[in-house]
Amino acid sequence: MEKIVLGASLGNCVHVGGVAHFLQLAEREGYTPIYLGPAIPVDDLLREIELHHPAMVAVGYRLTPENARPLIAELVQKVKERGIETVWSFGGTGPVARVAEEFDFFDYISDGSDDIDDSLYFLRNGKKATKDEVLPDDLVARISAKYPYPLLRHHYGEPSVEKTVAGIREIAESRVLDVISVGPDQNTQQFYFHPEKRKPEYEGAGGVPLRTREEFEALKAATKFGNQPLIRCYSGTADVFDMAQLLKDTLNNAWCAVPLCWYNKLDGRGDRDIDTSVKEAVELMRWHAERGIPVEANEPHHWGLRDAHDVIPVVMAYLSARNAKKAGVRHYVSQYMFNVPNSLSFPMDLARVLAMIELTESLQDDTFTLYRETRAGLPFLSADLDVAKGQLAATTYMQMAVHPHIIHVVGFCEAEHIASPKDVIESCKIVRGVIKTCLEDQIDLVHDPRVQTRKEHLLKEARFLLSFIERFYSDYQDPLCEPAVIADCIKRGFIDAPHIVKGGEFTGDLFTTIIGGRCVAYDRKAGRELTERERLAHLCEKEGIPIEGYLDPAPLHA
Repeated sequence: MEKIVLGASLGNCVHVGGVAHFLQLAEREGYTPIYLGPAIPVDDLLREIELHHPAMVAVGYRLTPENARPLIAELVQKVKERGIETVWSFGGTGPVARVAEEFDFFDYISDGSDDIDDSLYFLRNGKKATKDEVLPDDLVARISAKYPYPLLRHHYGEPSVEKTVAGIREIAESRVLDVISVGPDQNTQQFYFHPEKRKPEYEGAGGVPLRTREEFEALKAATKFGNQPLIRCYSGTADVFDMAQLLKDTLNNAWCAVPLCWYNKLDGRGDRDIDTSVKEAVELMRWHAERGIPVEANEPHHWGLRDAHDVIPVVMAYLSARNAKKAGVRHYVSQYMFNVPNSLSFPMDLARVLAMIELTESLQDDTFTLYRETRAGLPFLSADLDVAKGQLAATTYMQMAVHPHIIHVVGFCEAEHIASPKDVIESCKIVRGVIKTCLEDQIDLVHDPRVQTRKEHLLKEARFLLSFIERFYSDYQDPLCEPAVIADCIKRGFIDAPHIVKGGEFTGDLFTTIIGGRCVAYDRKAGRELTERERLAHLCEKEGIPIEGYLDPAPLHA
């Protein structure tokens, strides 16, 4: 059945921008728009309503409140006299919107301070979200309710449980954030189940010191205000399955975030060796999959943060998703951190993320749904807070080019101090301002020829590395989903980053540099960039391994 939305500027008002934009948004939501234009008398508007029988009528008025009052009164009276039944939306300046509220007539009133997601909710539900409405405590349902407007997520956790609980409530009541990511301190992540091992120097380090089940429950209770944001927490770096159960039971953890190769001796965030942690990461994905909990493998940016060349994050984005799919995950959050390393140029950075998306989303099918999550890189933001605000807006604009389902907002202040509730709210408002500007239409950054050329090159190089791994470890049935293979690739340097401390079991020798805004593998002696073929051949020859047969590209396994 056709749903018609009819729009006009009312009476003597000639300002039509708000109505026109609302109709464009409505058309994307499946409505048939009818635009009457500026300065439409009440009688003419009602005649068109009786002719077309719209499901919704949107009117705007942006002149003085004194002129608006009699005009709205006329509209209300004549609608009631004619028995017209439809859904009404009104848009105007703040003072005029307050006049409109006096009549208790309109189903939705926009005063310019609301956002596109508010309009989307109204168009999809025929009513405005109320303060006491119970919103879905489920990631997939929240995304479905809001997309193409992305969910906003922000990290938050102060070195005090009491302050964190109060801060979560303040953030929830602001209604600007959809997901609160609680950052626990290192003692929580590593020693929650072994209090005797806690270290004084870890107390409050990096987040909130959570010591009891009741404290986790208090965090969840604080979200039951405002727009009732989802809440999630970092995975533990030890006793990972016990921690997963705790987070499920106390927070209804919105999704699990676990790196495939980190939180171990490799990065100093745990005591596990690389073999154990990769195996446990896959098992943790399977644990959540069996319970219907979405999974994010926050993996590729760990390599970018450690100056790995651009091919490695692309490969690791794919490997993470592929391992999650094999573990039975149905809903997968694929995180793309922009600006790592922070000296990447915007076009080359976008190309890198687009390569990740294309390779990763090749795995998508009826059993495996991916959701794009983007974020700014931590090293990107300046310690000068005014500069950082501009950088946050700039990187958000670039992120919107890939149409994310979730934006992980990085607080503009984080290079200078941990985010307070006020900082979280302000950062989210900056990001919401960018979204509002470019959600409906944006310059096409994706198809810039330089971006596309770099993306295709990265895909070619990434497929070469993946094919090499499959051939090198062909004794395994599915090498790319074998924890022992992934761990061995890191030890040998097939998958490598300059910041990994070499020596002992880690024998790679990767050096990278920035050329033309790209992070590339580099041969310092020859003074030139290395292809993956050259880099891998060097590693094989160094170990005296025959390379014949390993370096010929082969089709990537489905």
